[in-house]
Amino acid sequence: MKDRLTDALYGLGWSTVKKLPEPVAVRLGQRIADVAWKRRGAGVLRLEANLARVVPEASAGRLAQLSRAGMRSYMRYWMESFRLPAWSAERIEAGFTCHDAHHLKDGLASGRGVVLALPHLANWDLAGAWVTTTLGVPFTTVAERLKPESLYDRFVAYRESLGMEVLPHEGAAAFGTLARRLRAGGLVCLVADRDLSASGVEVQFFGEAAKMPAGPAMLAAQTGALLLPVTLWYDDSPAMQGRVHPPIEVPETGSRAERVARMTQELADAFASGIADHPQDWHMLQRLWLADLEPGRATRAQGRGGPETL
Repeated sequence: MKDRLTDALYGLGWSTVKKLPEPVAVRLGQRIADVAWKRRGAGVLRLEANLARVVPEASAGRLAQLSRAGMRSYMRYWMESFRLPAWSAERIEAGFTCHDAHHLKDGLASGRGVVLALPHLANWDLAGAWVTTTLGVPFTTVAERLKPESLYDRFVAYRESLGMEVLPHEGAAAFGTLARRLRAGGLVCLVADRDLSASGVEVQFFGEAAKMPAGPAMLAAQTGALLLPVTLWYDDSPAMQGRVHPPIEVPETGSRAERVARMTQELADAFASGIADHPQDWHMLQRLWLADLEPGRATRAQGRGGPETL
């Protein structure tokens, strides 16, 4: 029953919200966010606990302000995502400003293939739609198999409607396909700031141990593709902002595991810089740091990483 209700609610969002006038959708999203924030549920409390590590000097009042803004940012993501399939190419282009896009354009022009790795900041689906629509570049990503299966199918259909190739998150099979796309000079995009599986790479993140997926670094190391961190944020303008960071190079020395670990740490550092600058836009309502996990949780979570991790 719960799975059917969840699927129905997402279906209602995609079928109804996209028909609302944009100002109405914005106000609706803010109202829903404020109600959720006032209820002080588990997601809001976890968001505040995560933000306390990002902004350690913040008072309780400041954390509350950040979490409220964070919930509004999170609901803005959903309202935009429900409406994205109905946006014109012109609306998508106007909705995103990409700084330092030359790193991406030059990488694609080189024919090496490019891996874009993002944290859960602002609206990564809008950034992806901008890439496929404004730049005219298709890309491949992965998605966790959600329950119920009908909900997973909705997410795949939604992202495919934006021009993305979506692979199920199935370890070696997905990795092999992504590697082939990169060797052909293609683009791969992965959301990569949380991995509780046994294969995750331990990194220092805001001064504490966390795990992030090895996939982005492994793909770059094995295929010769460029690895580019991307961070996103909202400001007072109508357009979401984003930055493509300089490439993370493959180290010349060390074992494969050591090189992947060093590259993943650099990726975590780039993510941290963007999150620290725009903490209210980091949509991390789950446990992330190892100190917050129950004993054995990381092992039990093997194969159940985030929706776009690898």
